[in-house]
Amino acid sequence: MGLFRKISIGLAVGTLAAAPTVASALPTIDGARAVTAPSGANELDGNNSWLIGVAAVLIGVAAIIVATDNDDDEPVSP
Repeated sequence: MGLFRKISIGLAVGTLAAAPTVASALPTIDGARAVTAPSGANELDGNNSWLIGVAAVLIGVAAIIVATDNDDDEPVSP
């Protein structure tokens, strides 16, 4: 597997993992949302910025693994 293919797969996985996190962190237009929960209805309110940090660390680790992987695998069959 070529380096370009590994990098593109890593970026695709990172994008799929980060898209919902980034979308939830963006401010809404004029404060309007399609679906809103009543105030105090759940305990999910609070500082969830650590999720973005965890996602960034995981993407960074995946990028390092892809970049440092060597391609000198020998074939199994003769």
